[in-house]
Parts: sequence; structure tokens; C-alpha cells
Amino acid sequence: MTRNPVDVLIRRTDPGVPIPSYGHPGDAGVDLVTTEAAELAPGERAVLPTGVSVALPDGYAAFVHPRSGLAARCGVALVNAPGTVDAGYRGEIKVIVVNLDPRESVRFERFDRIAQLVVQQVEKVRFHEVAELPGSARAEGGFGSTGGHAAVDGRAGGNRYASVVSDREGQ
Repeated sequence: MTRNPVDVLIRRTDPGVPIPSYGHPGDAGVDLVTTEAAELAPGERAVLPTGVSVALPDGYAAFVHPRSGLAARCGVALVNAPGTVDAGYRGEIKVIVVNLDPRESVRFERFDRIAQLVVQQVEKVRFHEVAELPGSARAEGGFGSTGGHAAVDGRAGGNRYASVVSDREGQ
């Protein structure tokens, strides 16, 4: 089912910045670029401007997501991923990047793609306080309760992480 696109007003705070666009048909996010050059040493973070601000319709929010290529090739992550742009926000969208590479600096040039923006419909909720929540299959299980990682699978109780460390020390 093909839906009609949502109209979003955009203002360039930097007249040279390209209007965000989709890289491929079917992409969920549009590319955001930085308007300033920056170099981040290992472990360093920076707030990079994108040169755009938006007016989202009520009932929508935009989420700033990392770019997988930057993460895989350079160790670049977003500190607050995903960053949230609320419908009422009219300021410039900025991206908080961090260099997680332990040895190499990473350099950004003007108009380098640094993140992607995904616009989504969001629901308003009304909270109702209760003494007890209804049961569920998951209950209170969280933080890895479904397994799926060698460091935590197959460990019964106790401090799973400490036992992994001690197992490795014996090798």
C-alpha cells in the first residue's frame, strides 16, 4: 500500500545546504549534512549544525538516527540516538556525534552526510494510574532476558559478566 507523503515545511538556516533527500526509493530516512568542518579525536564529541529547521505537522515527530556506514567505517555514533525533533520545535536541527574509535581521529567537511532524519506519526497518550498492571508473557524480564548473546547465554543466575571474565582469565 503506497501512502501519500506528509508535507513538511523546511527552512534553510544556511542558504548553501541541500534540502534533505532520500538516497534510494523505499528509504526510511533523509540524509542530513553538517554545515561546519570538524575534527574529533578518539572519544571526543561535537554538536554539528545541519543548516535546516522544520515545521512538522501536529501528531508527527522526526528522529535523528546514525548512519550505519559512518559507524562501521569510522566508529562515529550519535550520543542521544535517536534524537527527537518535536512538532513544535522550530530551531535548527543539530546532531551530537561522538568518535568511538580508540585510535583514529575522524574529520567532517562541510556538507558531509552525518545522520538521517526519519519522520514518523506519533500517538498522544493519556496515563491512568493503577495499583497493579495486567500480566504478560514477558512480565518484568528486561536487559537481555531473551538471551541471544554468547556473553550471557547459558549462565545460571549470579553475575553473568563476572563469570565470563573469570572464564576468559583461565584460558
